[in-house]
Amino acid sequence: MNKEFVMRGRIDTGLTKVLNFSGHKPGYAYRLVEFLLFPATNIPTQSVELSGTVTAGKVAVAPTDPDFNDPGLIGTAILNHENNPTGSNVNYYVVNDTFLITQDLILMVFDSYSQPVNWQLRFIAEKMSGPEEAVANYKQFTISDG
Repeated sequence: MNKEFVMRGRIDTGLTKVLNFSGHKPGYAYRLVEFLLFPATNIPTQSVELSGTVTAGKVAVAPTDPDFNDPGLIGTAILNHENNPTGSNVNYYVVNDTFLITQDLILMVFDSYSQPVNWQLRFIAEKMSGPEEAVANYKQFTISDG
């Protein structure tokens, strides 16, 4: 089994996408290690303000208002690029890479100009014992069912 893999795509601002982990390989969990955003349109000519969230919760976390007290929030990212010579560029992500993923996640993105957003998530697979898998499944179930 590959130790590392990527999920990526393009989504319209304000919409959600389910990231399917429900058919995961028994005995394995996954850790989110990277979350990147990139504009999808008019790249050389516009300023961009993008944000995104990944949650293990029941509903998406608003990318414009992430709450790090939310136990289901496992990743958030921002990209701010000003298209001028003195503009600042910011590209940050914060991920909870200790969270063991065994069930589906929800991705949500926001673009201040209502444009589609490209996203990429990098995961690492981790082998677990039976008891470790049971604990990880239970933890994610209680978050997503709460």
